[in-house]
Amino acid sequence: MSANPKPIPVVSGAKATAEGGHFEEFCAHPAYFLMRAYKECGELAEFDMGGMPTVLMVGPEAHEAVFRVDDVKVSAPEAYQFMVPIFGKGVQYGAPIDIERQQLRMHSRGLASEKMNHYAPIIAKEAEDWIATWGDSGEFDFYEGFADLTIKTSTHCLLGGEFRYSLTDEFASLYHTLGAAADAGGLQDPNSRKAAYEARDTARARLEELITERVEKRRASGEVQMDLLQVYMDATYADGSHLSTSEIAGMIVWFMFAGHHTSANTAAWTLVELARNPELAQDVVREVDALMDSGQQFDMRTLRRMSRLEGFIRETLRVHPPLNALTRRVVEDFEYKDHLIEKGKNVMLCPYVAHRLESSFENAEAFIPDRPNPENPFALIPFGGGQRKCVGNAFAILQVKVIFSVLLHNYEFELAGPSGEYAEIMPSLILRPSDPCILRYRRRADRAAA
Repeated sequence: MSANPKPIPVVSGAKATAEGGHFEEFCAHPAYFLMRAYKECGELAEFDMGGMPTVLMVGPEAHEAVFRVDDVKVSAPEAYQFMVPIFGKGVQYGAPIDIERQQLRMHSRGLASEKMNHYAPIIAKEAEDWIATWGDSGEFDFYEGFADLTIKTSTHCLLGGEFRYSLTDEFASLYHTLGAAADAGGLQDPNSRKAAYEARDTARARLEELITERVEKRRASGEVQMDLLQVYMDATYADGSHLSTSEIAGMIVWFMFAGHHTSANTAAWTLVELARNPELAQDVVREVDALMDSGQQFDMRTLRRMSRLEGFIRETLRVHPPLNALTRRVVEDFEYKDHLIEKGKNVMLCPYVAHRLESSFENAEAFIPDRPNPENPFALIPFGGGQRKCVGNAFAILQVKVIFSVLLHNYEFELAGPSGEYAEIMPSLILRPSDPCILRYRRRADRAAA
């Protein structure tokens, strides 16, 4: 360790308010605040999250240092203890690291190719049912629409058709209650008490009841399904024990958090960018039509060939990454480039800032779907990186690809207002389009209603 560590620049504007420091500005718009911190201080910037000293680290080298350091030294679980009541004790951040790693392998089994091939037609059918009532033209709040659709697709793939069609509305309401409790306040004080946290605990208990009922019913009938619930029911730990029903519920909520926010937000931003860039959208539509008109089944093999649609989605994730406060707690003093980050502080990475670095992305402010991958893989981090890379990323990309294959084959879209009205807002820790996110749709002339 350096004998004379370099000081870390401190962000200006800390306030002596009840919340303290930069907390108020951070909560107003985390991504914009972190961009200000980077522009003012550079690669490292220290700020005060209401009493929690936090160091923003920017750039591929900084990202790699955080993603590669041992979890016992720079810990995600310690930073995200406010998620434990959401997922449940014994799952992810509420489990010992060796148990969590075993749980990650269980998730991976649910994302194997044969599982993904099973999910794709389910997602397509949900999208087709969604557009069946649209008519020839109209306007719609597509952020809310995609949030509803991806809850249905995720529930259907996770828990099976019977659960999806009998309990989706209640499940969606309970899930949104959990999501409302995952706010910036948890990074500051995971043990605070407020109404949103009390509602969270009630919703989590009810979700466990619903999932337990489904598990018991399936076990009693002896049925075996291709969904993720079956994966969790069949999975065993290294000692041969099965997951408890509470752990199964936690695994489902964990996966929903990992995939749903990414899917809904990315779908909304993808549609906005398609409408903003009609000349770029033409190539995507031609690729979609070629697949849809071929009559080929939706599966991973055919979807992988949709390079233009995938490039469009991945550029959307670069410009509008859903998660922008990837946080770790420093458990042991952490040194980076002769700077010392002391035990007890948080470190934070911000994809929104990272993806706008000209050193990594030439002409970074432009939307370029065929942009080559950056030289350093740690420059592009919409799903995080390292051992804690988002477990739901493959499912999220699958959902968005299938949904847009159905939508673009049947409808064309345009903005309902000036392009600048579709602003980046962060009412929570998720970057989303401004509310409402209204776009116009019109049935394609070559796709007359049957």
